[in-house]
Amino acid sequence: MATTTVYTRIGSPLGELLLLGEERPGGEVALASLSLPGQKGAPVVRDGPRHAPEAFAPIAGQLAAYFEGRLTRFDIAYADGQGTEFQRRVWSALDSIPYGETVSYGQIAADVGSTGAGVRAVGTAIGRNPLLVVRPCHRVIGADGTLRGYAGGVERKERLLGLEGALAVRR
Repeated sequence: MATTTVYTRIGSPLGELLLLGEERPGGEVALASLSLPGQKGAPVVRDGPRHAPEAFAPIAGQLAAYFEGRLTRFDIAYADGQGTEFQRRVWSALDSIPYGETVSYGQIAADVGSTGAGVRAVGTAIGRNPLLVVRPCHRVIGADGTLRGYAGGVERKERLLGLEGALAVRR
């Protein structure tokens, strides 16, 4: 099945989001990347991908509803073939964290069978999540309750958790 790489940029309370995806026959887009301004390791759009905001309209609508507090679970197709088998296991565990809840890196490690020193590998896999916001890596915190790294910046992690009611937002 032939796909075309497409992208768009949309505004959000976190800044301008860059969405990259694979447009499939029939026009459906499978999301390959959602990144934030200044994000470590974020993709850069150069020649190749086609600018196609209309193709991302359903995803943009879900993101708007999420940021307005009207959506608690995304229904978005993800592009296939990303990450290692271990990373995909970790990312699948992220997808199961309910809206408004947090878990520790150690809990994710236990879920994927990678305890002990494997917690560091889990943290690395989480840091390589290409789908910020929609695959909720922001819901993973330190065992002591502290906010740990987030590819989009800890202040954005705090903002997302505040939006979800998972922590008290500092005033």
